[in-house]
Amino acid sequence: MRIMNTAKVSKHSVNYQGTIKIPRVVVTGIATINPLGLSVKEFWEGLVAGKSAIGLITHFDASNFRVKVDAEVRGFDATKYMDLKAIDRTSRTIQFAIAAAKEAIQLAGLDMAQENSDRVGVIISTMTEQGYVVWGWELYQKMGPRRADPLFITKSTASAASMQVGMMLGARGPNSSVNSLCASGADAIGTATNFIRLGYADVMIAGGSDASLEPVGMAGIDILGALSHEPDPSKACRPFDLNRNGFVYAEGAGLVVLESYEHARRRGAPILAEVAGAGWSFDAHDATAPAPEAEAYAMRTALQNARVKIEEVDYINAHGTSTKMNDACETKAIKMMFGEHAYKIPISSTKSMIGHSITAAGAIETVAAILVMNKGIIHPTINYETPDPDCDLDYVPNVARPAQVNVCLKNSFGLGGENCCLVLKRVNG
Repeated sequence: MRIMNTAKVSKHSVNYQGTIKIPRVVVTGIATINPLGLSVKEFWEGLVAGKSAIGLITHFDASNFRVKVDAEVRGFDATKYMDLKAIDRTSRTIQFAIAAAKEAIQLAGLDMAQENSDRVGVIISTMTEQGYVVWGWELYQKMGPRRADPLFITKSTASAASMQVGMMLGARGPNSSVNSLCASGADAIGTATNFIRLGYADVMIAGGSDASLEPVGMAGIDILGALSHEPDPSKACRPFDLNRNGFVYAEGAGLVVLESYEHARRRGAPILAEVAGAGWSFDAHDATAPAPEAEAYAMRTALQNARVKIEEVDYINAHGTSTKMNDACETKAIKMMFGEHAYKIPISSTKSMIGHSITAAGAIETVAAILVMNKGIIHPTINYETPDPDCDLDYVPNVARPAQVNVCLKNSFGLGGENCCLVLKRVNG
């Protein structure tokens, strides 16, 4: 395909002959703050051990709630990452994002002094700060408009994490936030991948951060019937098990450093994986009930985008929420996509150990999938005790499994029907 002579195109998106050249996009840094730990190392140790990080709610008084469990990030100290003035001006969500960004950049060996800041961007998905919005309204009601917080918008907006991380780095490239609820973290990574593919950036910091463990949101989700009422926290999240009864609300952050392959090789960066493809779909069906046909379409487009055949997929990191409808629909979608081959692919749910951190979930689980590929061990789906006839695939029950994973499909399906799937590949050179 030739570019017209009159077209104005970026030198980063075409070769010297004017032929479109789509860069490979690789992961050079990963980071996470989540209920299993405050670092990638702690996260992996908990995953491979099949450790549950779910406990009783302590973030607020839940004595009047039916739901008693969540998955909180414990022991997080923002002063280790930010000064007191910055802490006062940011929310917990933003603090998670900044802490994760610092770890990811350190692992990637990214030195902004050596980078063209116009070619470095940030996309971090978040939830609007529910607690801060409630507090701001109460302050307004009590004190009037002249005592409102002048930073209310910049603190509470969904783009605040991207802005703060971008300012911290001095990154002046594309800066945005996407929100597709439970698919948001993967959506951010797929969108950032396309920014690099289209020539808008050489480096993107992408993922999700979510600290929305607030009573208003949790009460609404509980009334919807989506949350687990299991009294034993360690058994509360049981994806694909017959006796699953809802997901566990969680918090956390997951970020990756994405670069064009050429840029990463030029600076000698560690290459942890390639984001080979991404696919999106929308159910256009129901505000809460998923549609397996649309989920299968997102998988199909991701594999097509990556030019990967179904028999090449070695592992699926599932959305796997532990709700009756999601797990059955995801299983059906996988079988629609892969046919009989679906029974040969190991599948596991990261949420079985850390719960569901909504806009951060897809990004944290992408970090988990990259670790699986690099460590040669598939983490288990814990609490799998009673098989469900509607969920009859290989969910790597309870115990981690050694395996070489060269190609991983990462599923993320948002409440309301927004779906995003990623295809990750090992890079051997």
